[in-house]
Amino acid sequence: MTDSNFSPRLSRRSFLGAAAVSAASFAVSACSTVSRYTEGSGPVAYAPQASVDPAFGDYAMMYGPMEDEGFQLPAIPIKKMNKRFLRQVVQDPTGERPGTIVVDTTNHFLYLVREGGEAMRYGVGLGRAGFEWSGRAVIQWKRKWPTWTPPDEMIGRQPELAKYSAANGGMQPGLMNPLGARALYIFKDGQDTLYRLHGSPEWFSIGKSVSSGCVRLMNQDIIDLYDRVPNKTPILVTGSIGGGVA
Repeated sequence: MTDSNFSPRLSRRSFLGAAAVSAASFAVSACSTVSRYTEGSGPVAYAPQASVDPAFGDYAMMYGPMEDEGFQLPAIPIKKMNKRFLRQVVQDPTGERPGTIVVDTTNHFLYLVREGGEAMRYGVGLGRAGFEWSGRAVIQWKRKWPTWTPPDEMIGRQPELAKYSAANGGMQPGLMNPLGARALYIFKDGQDTLYRLHGSPEWFSIGKSVSSGCVRLMNQDIIDLYDRVPNKTPILVTGSIGGGVA
């Protein structure tokens, strides 16, 4: 996704080694807004056994209504969700060093590796862009309630989004902003990959493959993750947990 309260970034073309950075970097983006998910495209049956599995009463508090930076986040209707995609501590299946974020694109999980062979696991939703990039990188930046700017190609398909263009200042932070309550920006070798971990008001898309976007978490979960990881946190995006990634 593209946002306008962020430092100058490289366009996808520049990131691949072609033209230099220009104003087009605001128009080309790997992530975009979301509105639909693909039925029948859920994850395969795989889940490490939870070493900590809170009762639904605890989940009701974790995913209850909350005030954040002046915004009132509504409660997540957890009884409508598959419990495996709720935040929980599990046995670490990744083998990565503590402090590493691992996105498992096959099973729609994000792991934050902890000490003692454990990991905090979050359910994620993935769009086309979420499957287009994999490898090792770092969380270079983090932003609370970021502004969102749709890329020009999206505005071409949905002219009603022109009011959120870079020239018009983008969509201001808010409950319906596609980047949600937080955004974590993925850089590789000092360059912006244009891929993001971000919040989403569309809780029903978690655990599913959606029409567009990067790697989304429920707003309550992205806030939790944001508070747990510093800038420069290593991240691995892979479809093969336990396997090597070049």
